Amino acid sequence: MFLKRITLQHDKIPSMNNYPFSIPAIQNLKQLDLKKNVTFFVGENGSGKSTLLEAIADKCEFHTAGGGRNNLYEVHASESALGEFIRLSWLPKVTNGFFLRAESFYHFASHIDSVDTQGFKDYGGRSLHKQSHGESFLSLFLNRFKGRAIYLLDEPEAALSPQRQLAFLKILHDLVSNNECQFIIATHSLILLGYPYASILSFDDGKIREVDYEMTDHYQITKYYLQNREKLLKELLEE
Repeated sequence: MFLKRITLQHDKIPSMNNYPFSIPAIQNLKQLDLKKNVTFFVGENGSGKSTLLEAIADKCEFHTAGGGRNNLYEVHASESALGEFIRLSWLPKVTNGFFLRAESFYHFASHIDSVDTQGFKDYGGRSLHKQSHGESFLSLFLNRFKGRAIYLLDEPEAALSPQRQLAFLKILHDLVSNNECQFIIATHSLILLGYPYASILSFDDGKIREVDYEMTDHYQITKYYLQNREKLLKELLEE
């Protein structure tokens, strides 16, 4: 592990009433300790998990629309409002890494097309735009992710089928098994959350807290749905 702690500097925030500081989980954040090489952020839409992940990326000097330190391109509204108010505690500090943002991955792929001079060697030998969405994600994971680094992923499952989510878990496990990589992943994927060597942090209920896999809403709702599909759909659709 490299990043050990995230601290919100409340004394520097001009007002907690403005977004994103008004998000309950962010508002109540003081200090967050990271305990494992893989940490999942989970929670409802708007709970603050992607907002905090983006702020970490900003503090790492990664492009907040997606990329690493050396990826410089312009995307509207890619700045982080939270980044300047958090402090990251490292041991040791690393500068290598990558921020994957599924919603703006197209812009990152276009940037790579415009600057690549090495035959896309970090992306499987082909332009990311000439691969399917899922293929381009896996090409990134397989070829760009390596060495001592921290990787911040915002909903990587967005482009991955269930089978490819399992393939990603194998890639992730291989990368962290030598203790040279750290991952922080915001996700809704029940498959990814099942990775057994991770810490799961829930942003629901107005605070950030560690939860077990079986206690996540993702697990509880999916389990109930699978066990009671006909009954649940009848109640839902015939109201």
